[in-house]
Amino acid sequence: MNTASRADSAPIVSVRDLRVTFNGGKKPVSAVNGVDLSVARGETVALIGESGSGKSVTLRSLLRLHPERRTRIEGRIEVAGEDVLALGSRALADYRGRVASMIFQEPLLALDPVYTVGQQIVESIRRHERISPAEARKRALELFERVRIPSPERRLDAYPHEMSGGMRQRAMIALALACRPQVLLADEPTTALDATVQIQILLLLRELQRELGLAIVFVTHDMGAAVEVADRFAVMYAGRIVEEGPTREVIRNPRHPYTLALMQARADGAMEKGARLASIPGAPPDLAQLPTGCAFAERCTFVQPACLQSRPEAVELGGGHRARCLRTDATAQAVAQSARATANTSILLTETA
Repeated sequence: MNTASRADSAPIVSVRDLRVTFNGGKKPVSAVNGVDLSVARGETVALIGESGSGKSVTLRSLLRLHPERRTRIEGRIEVAGEDVLALGSRALADYRGRVASMIFQEPLLALDPVYTVGQQIVESIRRHERISPAEARKRALELFERVRIPSPERRLDAYPHEMSGGMRQRAMIALALACRPQVLLADEPTTALDATVQIQILLLLRELQRELGLAIVFVTHDMGAAVEVADRFAVMYAGRIVEEGPTREVIRNPRHPYTLALMQARADGAMEKGARLASIPGAPPDLAQLPTGCAFAERCTFVQPACLQSRPEAVELGGGHRARCLRTDATAQAVAQSARATANTSILLTETA
């Protein structure tokens, strides 16, 4: 995939200074705090972070799925030329599915249990296009074949509960693609699936993205899953993107302490078999009362007094790689030391063998 050529084109998704605040509790909750995000046509960007980091809130804001009475959304969201925050109710209904659509984390909850999956896809198609039920069903069958659902004709007449988890997720993908959207939003689409089915779904998404030229925003807490599908990483913490860049660059050379901590906390982050897994000390900040300085400072290995005084601006590191941190140099040194230790361990194991 030619990421460089895509980066030069105008983005199909452009988010600027997005802020999402939920009201209704004792204090307003600042779930998203100044997110900037661009996605080019044919590009997959992964939003990565712990639960509560603002990934899904950001994603759902692209479709305005939050309850309007309790939510304040500020900033600008443009998708395929549509000013999403300015859309009226009818235009918004037309935008959902036709321009952008979503694959939800748990299709059993997203699909209507009293209608067959085929009926739901046919209804979605006919909501946006003036075609007959027979023509819509024919397209639904083609979608089932494209996402490789076995016995597609029979499965069209199945209810969601009659399908396995992996098959429901494939049906959810077919429903998301029914109206030929330009942007696909995937909210933890493999979390509830076993490892083998996860890989199948990830490979399917990557294949569909290449075939259809979709722009995909992929939300996950699993960096391994993100590596499989994403051209770029956007690491989120406390409602902000703290590091962003090409997938390979971020994985090989993380420059924010939080990104490094996420990588070290992975099961394959331990250098030796049986080694104790790393963990991130402390807990994320209270989104109803964010600190003045860097939100990660209380958990950071490289914290210094300046980190507690103001929120860091993004540091440009070259090649589209940037991080919001005053200590990108310290993180780079830690990565280099870890690489040397891994190399030394490999040499030792070779010599012992």
